[in-house]
Amino acid sequence: MTGPASPRAEIVVDLAAIRHNVRVLRDLVQVDAPVQLMVVVKADGYGHGMVEVAEAARDAGADWLGVATIDEALALRAAGDRGHLLCWLSAPGDDFAAAVAAGVEVTAYTVAELEEIAAVGGGARVQLKVDTGLSRGGAPRADWRDLFAVASELEHAGRITVTGIWSHFVASDEPAHPMNDAQEAAFREALDLAAGAGLDPEVTHLANSAAAILRPSSHFDLVRCGIAAYGLDPAPGETPRLGLRPAMTARARLVMSKPITAGDGVSYGHTWVADHDTSVGLVPAGYGDGVPRAAGNSASVWVDDSRRPIRGRVCMDQVVVDLHGELPPPGTEVVLFGPGDRGEPTAQDWAEAVGTISYEIVTRIGGRFERRHTDSETSEDGTE
Repeated sequence: MTGPASPRAEIVVDLAAIRHNVRVLRDLVQVDAPVQLMVVVKADGYGHGMVEVAEAARDAGADWLGVATIDEALALRAAGDRGHLLCWLSAPGDDFAAAVAAGVEVTAYTVAELEEIAAVGGGARVQLKVDTGLSRGGAPRADWRDLFAVASELEHAGRITVTGIWSHFVASDEPAHPMNDAQEAAFREALDLAAGAGLDPEVTHLANSAAAILRPSSHFDLVRCGIAAYGLDPAPGETPRLGLRPAMTARARLVMSKPITAGDGVSYGHTWVADHDTSVGLVPAGYGDGVPRAAGNSASVWVDDSRRPIRGRVCMDQVVVDLHGELPPPGTEVVLFGPGDRGEPTAQDWAEAVGTISYEIVTRIGGRFERRHTDSETSEDGTE
């Protein structure tokens, strides 16, 4: 009997890398003062698996977990997580009652939202988000006094507990951007107004991954680390070497290889035509699986210890790569991106190739890829 067939395409996530990154970040932000660490696991753990990443982050000492939606928070609770957990993006009709009952801390941007949460009862734990310049979620400056006043009234009436006040940077990945100073000053102003209204939250927080690493003045009581916890650089070209390890490898198995001659075009529209005799290989993953269509003629993969460029347009189910005259057999491993230890492309390499950020590369990959979690701390080959 033969063993189970290897998947044609898979995402392999090393949970040991997650734990390592969380420890590195926790040590970094606690150099000068006791600062708590939130690991953000929204969007299915940035494509790495929310529940598994959350457990690894907790094991490594994460004080908090952060998610966008109530549904994500409730999924973590259903999986057994019982620690501090914040969510921040609600829509009309969302179930605040379920969140409060599960001990999830919810975020209010407006007085109306705050009152809706308070009406649920059950001692809701609420954080207030203020907009300090991103012009996205959060109370605009003109509404800060009213939001803080109502929050204070509700807290003193025993209907809610205000556990935090927070905001989000516009450009912390650009240390010289003037908005960084402006937002930090605005946030301090908001905290002064909140104190004047009688609020004394347990935590205040502004820093995301880039600010956690590059802007210690913005650490306050807690920092929120998302992409850095997955080992990816939040500020390429600016971040010092911290020893973070990318946790995700996306790989597939070659379906076929074949020779082509000078003048042969490849894939739809023949956007690439061979100017010399070579060979190409078929990789069974495409934009239907989250491989960016823009990767055609721009990104590379790793086959037989060498980078191989993608030739022609990415298709829905497959891509074609240049094998430089070689004809590796079907089943040969193809690494789309990984940690880069062997020289293989990284998620950052792919991001630069297609004009995006590594966040998008790792969160969009999926589709028919199978996802598997390994732990390189428990075995040499990373298998469990």
